[in-house]
Amino acid sequence: MKASRIRRRLPVGAEVQPSGGVHFRVWAPGHKKLEVVLEEGRGSGREQDSFPLEPEKNGFFSAVVDSAGDGTCYRFRVDGRGQCPDPASRWQPEGVHGPSQVVDPALFRWSDRDWKGIGSHGQVLYEMHIGTYTQEGSWDGAIKQLPALADTGITVLEIMPVAEFAGNFGWGYDGVFMFAPTRLYGTGDDFRRFVDRAHSVGLGVILDVVYNHFGPEGNCLEQYATQYFTDRYETDWGKAINYDGEDSGPVREFFMSNAAYWISEFHLDGLRLDATQNIYDSSKRHIIAEISETARKAASGRSIYLVGENEPQHTRLVRPVSERGHGLDALWNDDFHHSARVAMTGRSEAYFTDYRGTPQELVSAIRWGYLYQGQYYVWQQKPRGTPAFDLDAQNFVTFIENHDQIANSSFGKRVHELTSPGGHRAMTALLLLSPPTPMLFQGQEFGTPHPFRYFADFSGELAKSVREGRVEFLKQFRNMLPPESQDALSDPADPTAFEECKLDPDEERSQNEPIFRLHKDLLRMRREDPVFRKQNNSEVFGAVLGPEAFLLRFFGEDSDDRLLIVNLDRDVELKPAPEPLLAPPPDCEWELIWSSESPDYGGSGVLPFDGLTEVRVPGRAAIVLKPKPTEKAKDAS
Repeated sequence: MKASRIRRRLPVGAEVQPSGGVHFRVWAPGHKKLEVVLEEGRGSGREQDSFPLEPEKNGFFSAVVDSAGDGTCYRFRVDGRGQCPDPASRWQPEGVHGPSQVVDPALFRWSDRDWKGIGSHGQVLYEMHIGTYTQEGSWDGAIKQLPALADTGITVLEIMPVAEFAGNFGWGYDGVFMFAPTRLYGTGDDFRRFVDRAHSVGLGVILDVVYNHFGPEGNCLEQYATQYFTDRYETDWGKAINYDGEDSGPVREFFMSNAAYWISEFHLDGLRLDATQNIYDSSKRHIIAEISETARKAASGRSIYLVGENEPQHTRLVRPVSERGHGLDALWNDDFHHSARVAMTGRSEAYFTDYRGTPQELVSAIRWGYLYQGQYYVWQQKPRGTPAFDLDAQNFVTFIENHDQIANSSFGKRVHELTSPGGHRAMTALLLLSPPTPMLFQGQEFGTPHPFRYFADFSGELAKSVREGRVEFLKQFRNMLPPESQDALSDPADPTAFEECKLDPDEERSQNEPIFRLHKDLLRMRREDPVFRKQNNSEVFGAVLGPEAFLLRFFGEDSDDRLLIVNLDRDVELKPAPEPLLAPPPDCEWELIWSSESPDYGGSGVLPFDGLTEVRVPGRAAIVLKPKPTEKAKDAS
């Protein structure tokens, strides 16, 4: 087949051709001979035929094999030695050590033609691990829950990484085949069907991707090209990826095309980039900016949503590429989480050392995003953060639970188990009503009793190393220093550590109905209330009312304001009230429209409220007030 007739979606990998056959292409600089070896029937392990790949320029090899098609299993033979899976495999039916399989993405029939994508405003994220979200641990199991998630008020599902990894369970951050959704949750078409069904009920889907390292088992890249990696940088999880050294061009292209692949072939609505501080690139144009632009182009007019995790809090990630930024839409806000966690638990240690959980911290986090924007950070003994004063609320994703933070509580306990019920309800109100984009972690909305532990199905010395590394990491928390605490930790490689994290959403929603109703009602208020749904931090001002109490005033049109008062300690009676943000609009008094102490949510009951002469806030509670005309004003009208 003439080169001019070759049709490719991606620069490397196996692609079915419209006129028949499969075009195989791989980057293997420094090698002299490559062959594609077809397998005689799926799972047979027997070689059927081999075909030489022709060398191109710059270390690429390629060929069309007429006898191959969708479903063909294959490997590559490099310089006549051994057989390796395709680094850009779209499917690994037998896992990381098995053959690759040709996939024709054009065979799937989509029904989401009218789906326009998602923007930054008005979203509510939901972090989900497919393997533990349901008892089935599959795409099909999760599909059954999509209508309930949409009805709860979730708008975007953030799926933890699915790139194929070693073993039978894991978080997904040790992926080694970046283009192959793991076999553990179903087929690639099952994943596509999940996205298609999500769109049908109004849910967007974004995928967590790991572009800073590869997993420690099953990575075949160096058998093709050592240039994928560099020793000029270090990461905590493995070799750093070569984005800016010699021969880095095809490496950059590999990851840019991976981002485009998920957006185009799976109709995903965006990506969450893991640990961007370890994506090292000194190039004039940073790889994250390239990924951002490539992903948006791949969306073909759909609006997509790109989120980053960045521990040092570099705000250039969410600044436009035209302003030398990286073009992402939002960043996870660890500062909000850390302050909220200290406020709820009272524990300020390890990486929580620089937080006190005070009302001022929480007010500032809502108003300004990051708390650390260049100040000295004691825990790291260096300045942390960059200015964020000009950013919008939608540039930040706030949360009180995520996969890391739950697992880092030593035994995987959920935050509602580490604080008082009232304090948890009050903090949930702050999370879900404040302007920044809130994120829930799976099961949080119904107060699941199931933990979320660290689990990784490695064996031998690797399993031992992972287990010891986990213990060493957790020893930064004082409660993990005693040997008996370390002995009580679950072994990441023990299947029980994985199985005990599995949820039963239908059952748990009904069993924990009060906390589920709390989340659902708050999300409805966020969505439907004309003031809360504006989600504009420039129209929100806060004030400290006491050692554990504060307010946020949301200014609306025509003085239709809202007051959110959060009290994390004993009862507060705001009388006298020398705080101007407590003043009702002219000819109005405050009316109580919501309380976290409602019996519907498991609270002790709503106190009588007199919005004219005093404001009383029960201990460990949150209330929402709105103005109403006074009787005098009514009479005058």
